[in-house]
Amino acid sequence: MPRRITADAELVRRLIDEQFPQWAGLPVRPVSHGGWDNFTFHVGDAMVARLPSAAEYALAVDKEHRWLPVLAARLPLPVPVPLAKGKPGAGYPFPWSILPWLDGETASTDRIADPVRFALDLAGFLAALQKVETAGGPQPGKHNWFRGATLRTYDATARRALTALDGRIDVGLARKIWNTALDTRWDGRDVWFHGDVAAGNLLLDGGELAAVIDFGTCGVGDPSCDTAIAWTLLTAEGRQAFRERLSVDDETWARGRGWALWKTLVSAARTGEEAVDARRVLGEIFAEYPAGR
Repeated sequence: MPRRITADAELVRRLIDEQFPQWAGLPVRPVSHGGWDNFTFHVGDAMVARLPSAAEYALAVDKEHRWLPVLAARLPLPVPVPLAKGKPGAGYPFPWSILPWLDGETASTDRIADPVRFALDLAGFLAALQKVETAGGPQPGKHNWFRGATLRTYDATARRALTALDGRIDVGLARKIWNTALDTRWDGRDVWFHGDVAAGNLLLDGGELAAVIDFGTCGVGDPSCDTAIAWTLLTAEGRQAFRERLSVDDETWARGRGWALWKTLVSAARTGEEAVDARRVLGEIFAEYPAGR
């Protein structure tokens, strides 16, 4: 687990005053539900300051400044293109960013107006991302927790979660789904992926997909990690529409299911609201798997 530090509005105020005096008069306040990897603060009404909470998360800062302007020009929905890159200072040890504030509600099943339309719009966004030229793009590594690489990176954590959940879920079926995902082969053709296509990184306007945020885990490699959203947020009908729009083959789909399963097993082993949602997702995964869809 990364060793996290703390950050507050007063720290952000000092950093901005020292490094970006043109914004020194703007109010700074925390963003509600600002995330775990980064501390996020409103800077005025139109910007946010994003400060990595640990050294591992700070590895993504240079990548985002290098690649988000390139990706944004080729994507059908707004993404947060950095406005300025901050340096360590005022006792804060990492590089950090100022980005535009993108309006919208975070996605949830009860906020999505039309589940199939949402699924098609998301698939269209990912299809456009996958078409961006990959030359020089960031390969999987520590900067993105090896998204886009082999699922076997997370085999040990998945199996520990299975052991912890024995007697609480259908561990036999979960293990079968996991092993099926591990046994698939990627064709080795690099494409761009977001790496964390999750409800909290998808913004809605009027119930429709309006923006995609937080590209800290993006890179080039196997895009199957981006299909995990099919089980974690989409309805059964939306899942089918999503798969067809992206033209996902059977082995990539199985790996995407594996990514969803890994994250959900770890969450289900915990307690509280997160575990309740994890059990809902496990139900989606288990129900879909025997049907061969």
